[in-house]
Amino acid sequence: MSILEAIILGIIQGLTEFLPVSSSGHLELGKAILGDNSLPEESLLFTVVLHFATALSTVVVFRKEIGEIVKGLFQFQWNDQAQFSVKIILSMMPAAVIGVLFNDQIEALFSKQILLVGAMLVITGLLLFLADKAKNTDKNVTFTNAFIIGIAQAIAILPGISRSGATISTSVLLGIDREKAARFSFLMVVPLIFGKMAKDLLDGGITSSTIDIMPMALGAIAAFVAGLFACNWMIALVKKSQLKYFSYYCFAAGIAAVGYSLI
Repeated sequence: MSILEAIILGIIQGLTEFLPVSSSGHLELGKAILGDNSLPEESLLFTVVLHFATALSTVVVFRKEIGEIVKGLFQFQWNDQAQFSVKIILSMMPAAVIGVLFNDQIEALFSKQILLVGAMLVITGLLLFLADKAKNTDKNVTFTNAFIIGIAQAIAILPGISRSGATISTSVLLGIDREKAARFSFLMVVPLIFGKMAKDLLDGGITSSTIDIMPMALGAIAAFVAGLFACNWMIALVKKSQLKYFSYYCFAAGIAAVGYSLI
């Protein structure tokens, strides 16, 4: 993988992690279009590193909220911070269980499955279209809501299903305030990304003597910077009820990916 390709893929990851168009799906499409010839373990490592970089951008944008969540975990009072921390934990459970039980099957899906990506992008577009039509409210995330949103996040493990798109759309369809839905969606994924990296490090999933450090590092920096921009932009867009434009994009990209896979 060249330095230019790594930077392009990093920008794609940083933007699409927060914009509801599926970062995993676009990474696979980007690799296919750029003719990525990386070894499977190197390609997987690059994907994990880019996700880590965007998780860091989330930490920077939501540093105050994350500080309150951590504080809530160590308090013995059932206050708002402690309750929010429990909701984050509840939202993580479905994806964590799926990730542990079906890790090998999930990794097999991230191997130039362009047809699958295209079909899932169309489903993402449908979710966004429906959410954009939902009425805006000022409701908070409840414990039940948190678990349901977590199920949506687990389904979004599939390449082409946007994690932010699925979780924000589910939240809005449940009647949750749009800005609160976006913030909860971005915060709930941070522990999962760091947990996934820790698991891969402990079980030897991230090891290779053939890794080229420079492209990977520059790709991570590009993902981090693009993530900072996209995270703030996405919160503003959700507040303005502009998800439908992303649904149109997902429909177009999904149909194009299906067509590309059949050529």
